[in-house]
Amino acid sequence: MAETKEESLIKAWELIKKGNTSSFYAALGNLFLVILKGITASLSGSGAMFAEAMHTGADTINQIFVFIGSILAERKPTPRFPTGFGRLINVFCMGAVIIVTIMAYETLLEGIHLIQHPASIDSLGLIIFSLGTSMVIDGFVLSKAMREIARETRSEAKGLVLIPVALKNVNRASPATRLVFYEDLVATFGAILALGAILVTRFTPIKTLDGFAAIIIGLLMGGVAYRVGYDNMVGLIGVSAPKEIEDKVCQIILSDPDTTDINKMRILQEGRFYHVESYIELRPGLTLATADRIKSRIRDQLLAYEDITDVTLGIIEDTGVKDWPPKDPPSDKEKS
Repeated sequence: MAETKEESLIKAWELIKKGNTSSFYAALGNLFLVILKGITASLSGSGAMFAEAMHTGADTINQIFVFIGSILAERKPTPRFPTGFGRLINVFCMGAVIIVTIMAYETLLEGIHLIQHPASIDSLGLIIFSLGTSMVIDGFVLSKAMREIARETRSEAKGLVLIPVALKNVNRASPATRLVFYEDLVATFGAILALGAILVTRFTPIKTLDGFAAIIIGLLMGGVAYRVGYDNMVGLIGVSAPKEIEDKVCQIILSDPDTTDINKMRILQEGRFYHVESYIELRPGLTLATADRIKSRIRDQLLAYEDITDVTLGIIEDTGVKDWPPKDPPSDKEKS
């Protein structure tokens, strides 16, 4: 039976609500900031201010890309795409990386030009207002990204404890949250750096510091592009799940009273979701029907874990040999 227009709109709205909230807030905040910084850069003639405007412009485009990608990645698997659309977010993030790289290059060129030909800085009050606003908005988005990292990695941290927790667990967060975290970390630091460089350039004889600040901000943008690009390239190729997820899956499987061992297991990460494939060993003497019921029970327990979307289990009788955890392969020194 065909869906009505109203049902289609409801489904679309449900997908939008599942989109990455950090990238949504970041896109809104940066859209305002890029207009403010662009006007300030054109009126002041500051290279650091130009770099900040370029950085914020790149962030705005990126985070719109990422928010759309995070929505599409939430679509359910279809017969044509049985493993789902989790890797779509990696594709969108790679597009964002290209934009950041181009803008980082343009920022570096502007910084070099200003070192060679220093410019006077005007509209100091407007500069302080725009960079102060940037620190507040980027700082707020950064805090949202840190809370998102804590939520996605199931950490209970709050307040100032969020900072070390976010830094420790950022690699386990979704690609969209990682991008927002890295970009707004650099954006907050860049605004502080730009303000300091502009004040020094304005009130001291050191007129080249403005250009050097633009170069540093451009290099930071390039560093973010490299880091995010690497993470998403790995995600597109296909990467195994973090050890924390592997341990949780093992705990669920081995907690079943009829399971004696895990013969083999592979957990593949798709975006922020995981696909589990495993052969499990059951106690001897079970009928095929009983073993099948046990397999279904364990599969349901795994699928109840929020980030696991696909489970394929095979069952074999206990071999009497302990296979899990697997032994590390011998080193070259041990072989010799």
